[in-house]
Amino acid sequence: MSAAAVVTRFAPSPSGELHLGNVRTALFNALQALHAPDGRFLLRIEDSDGARSQEHFVTALQADLHWLGLNWADVPLRQSQRHEQYNAHLGQLLARDQVYPCFCSTATLEAQRRAQLAAGQPPRYAGTCRHLDLAQRAARLAAGEPAALRFAVPTGQVLQFDDLVHGPRAVPASELGDFIVRRADGSPAFFFCNAVDDADSGVTHALRGDDHLANTPRQLLILAALGLPAPRYGHLSLLTGADGSPLSKRHGATTLRELREAGVLPAAVLNLLFRLGHSSSEPALLSLAQMAQAFDLTHLQRAPAQFDAAQLLHWQREAVQALSPGAAVAWLQTRLPAHLDEDTRAAFVAAVRPNLVYPADLAEWVAVVFGELPPADAEAQAAIDGALPGLFAAAAAAAEVHGNDFKAIADVVRAAIGAKGPALFKPLRAALTARLQGPELAPLLRLFPAGVVRQRLERFT
Repeated sequence: MSAAAVVTRFAPSPSGELHLGNVRTALFNALQALHAPDGRFLLRIEDSDGARSQEHFVTALQADLHWLGLNWADVPLRQSQRHEQYNAHLGQLLARDQVYPCFCSTATLEAQRRAQLAAGQPPRYAGTCRHLDLAQRAARLAAGEPAALRFAVPTGQVLQFDDLVHGPRAVPASELGDFIVRRADGSPAFFFCNAVDDADSGVTHALRGDDHLANTPRQLLILAALGLPAPRYGHLSLLTGADGSPLSKRHGATTLRELREAGVLPAAVLNLLFRLGHSSSEPALLSLAQMAQAFDLTHLQRAPAQFDAAQLLHWQREAVQALSPGAAVAWLQTRLPAHLDEDTRAAFVAAVRPNLVYPADLAEWVAVVFGELPPADAEAQAAIDGALPGLFAAAAAAAEVHGNDFKAIADVVRAAIGAKGPALFKPLRAALTARLQGPELAPLLRLFPAGVVRQRLERFT
């Protein structure tokens, strides 16, 4: 790997299922690594909060990423296994007097916060314990008082960084206040672990949600104090529903598990997310490699990106039609009748696939071809009732001779009663499938059990 290689990461907390917002972050980081020569995409499990982290979510999120084809380099780093490294870094900061113990209770801090808000001031730590001398700190620690560690923010600085999405930013250090890097219970703060992990893993670029933008100045201070390299940060816009509100279950399925269980294909999810908050002139269904080639950091948008279920439906249709024959059979495997041989399964899937969006859609056509014909819908019944006299009798007689050969049946009917066009095909489709829309009839009828075509036509003679 070259010294200038791009290294990105996805760093989920295993406290719940992956949802579309998480996955878009993972996708954009993976694409940036794939786009760059010698790029590497890493996975980090941010499980330092043992109370909220659950191992089955670790297993689930890795399975979700593999399902999407977002594969990572190296063994995933686990924060729960890195407390020794965090304590070593905190020890360096203590030795340099860049952090100090804070004995303020939650009640004291809340009282300070209320007073600041009442005075029209932004709430930040008042620096109470920063001014304790070494002897006072030592005495209180020796007495067993619980203490967090706060970072001593340098005064008079302006922190400047160039966000990959939002552009140049400047934040006066005075606006930050001294912030906690280790809690009173001994656990390191999230943004401390996050910054140290990025540096230790060699991460060069970190795309993450807008909600982390306020953490960036603090993390830059931490890394500078430790003499560690900082990645280029980019903060992605919020993912919302079509109504502009934060994406939630009322907008439809939003977790990878829900989508996968519904039969949504990985290509549909990826193509949708590629275009949410990332402008693209590519209208066609793209592979992951094609997305990586087209991915451009300058195309990341600052405005919230709106999830539209209709767009997911569009990409699902495109993905279904792009499946190879074998992949299409595998996608529908659990819903296909068990008694079908391999050739019949393949032929059935090929015949009905143009009319499928989700695997559940297959049930209707399994019934039409291999089972009991469902009741005719209103349109189909109207076509049956309006059929030309003698049409069904001629068709049934033709089926007696020609079996499931739809072209031969249609030719006989056309010659016998002069029916053609919709007057010929609509009543036949309605009688045979109870629907006026559906797969092409000729390949579908070839799959009908022997005698079924004639029986269905005879009902109307």
